[in-house]
Amino acid sequence: MTPKILEKLKEVEERRGIEILLAVESGSRAWGFASPDSDYDIRFIYRHKKEWYLSPWDKDETIEFMTEDDLDGSGWDLRKTFHLLLKSNAALLSWFYSPIVYLKNEEFYKLFKPLADECFSPIAVSYHYMSMSKKYLEACRKDVIKLKSYFYCLRTTLTGKWILEKGTVPPVLFSELLVLVDDAARIKIEYLIALKATKGESYDHPNDWKLFSWLENLIKKNEEGSKSLKSGNADKSKMETVFREILMN
Repeated sequence: MTPKILEKLKEVEERRGIEILLAVESGSRAWGFASPDSDYDIRFIYRHKKEWYLSPWDKDETIEFMTEDDLDGSGWDLRKTFHLLLKSNAALLSWFYSPIVYLKNEEFYKLFKPLADECFSPIAVSYHYMSMSKKYLEACRKDVIKLKSYFYCLRTTLTGKWILEKGTVPPVLFSELLVLVDDAARIKIEYLIALKATKGESYDHPNDWKLFSWLENLIKKNEEGSKSLKSGNADKSKMETVFREILMN
């Protein structure tokens, strides 16, 4: 699908008069537990020509598309990207750690990636994933569950655990998070990964209540531990400097 994705991104650039600076996969395919019928979740950062940023009026800073062959695209303008970086937006930070990169402007990446790491706020990102893990846990509190929801709960919970224990931007690949779990849990999770690779997105699976209980307890520990996490080190003056450099390159 990569040639089709690149063709679509080129079409978006030409039609909207923009330049895509970074485009990555962000979803189950990037996480490493896709189903055969999973969408392609394409996320991207783009910039307009310099004159576009001189207008005093608010403008649309998001581009979205959905194609018939399951390409789900969503992108943010550079200015919006900086506003979200100031808040340590979890989704934005994860794009820079995706194992699947479709397009990358090297000069942009060299300028922006160190800034993204500096702006990472452990407490803000932890709260984001904790809120998601609680929501998915409740969706899994029944005898038969959507396997997709179970993996969303596993990923967000283990991401929260990573932030508590490592204090760094969490990896995107789910397999890298498994270093945080014991052998018994890992065996169960790896079995579910293999199963999900053969089942559709709507597949229902009997709940493993022991694994559910393990997840529930881990979420409680994450919630308690997150109270002592620190915020980020965003420097707005430095961010403005980098913003201008990216626009001028």
